[in-house]
Amino acid sequence: MIQLLGAASPIISALFKTVDKVVDSKEEKDRIKAKIQEQALAGEMKEISTAANIILAEAKSESWIARSWRPLLMMIAIIIIANNYLIVPYANAFFGVGIQLDLPDALWTLLTIGVGGYTLGRSSEKIADKLKKPKPGE
Repeated sequence: MIQLLGAASPIISALFKTVDKVVDSKEEKDRIKAKIQEQALAGEMKEISTAANIILAEAKSESWIARSWRPLLMMIAIIIIANNYLIVPYANAFFGVGIQLDLPDALWTLLTIGVGGYTLGRSSEKIADKLKKPKPGE
């Protein structure tokens, strides 16, 4: 459970160790640890909700750059991947030249999250549409 809490995990682990050292009763330890996890999860959910609201505001923005920067970043990453794994190998094979671009690990992670989030979002939209439509004969 602690691993799900991201950057807060080391702090929560330290709090749990402190509780183990200070509190004698197993029931009391479990109660305190549950309360710590509950508070940490509530904070995580608030952070996720805030991030979702920011993304929504960007998507609804009047500004082209504000609503387009995330998709543009994904396209740039895809272009670099296409260059490195499609264009450069063929250019090297046929012409003996090709420039491979570095794609940092953080950009790979961002691309994975972006594609995963997009896929999840599109799937939920389709499911919601199906749930809204009345079934034949209703």
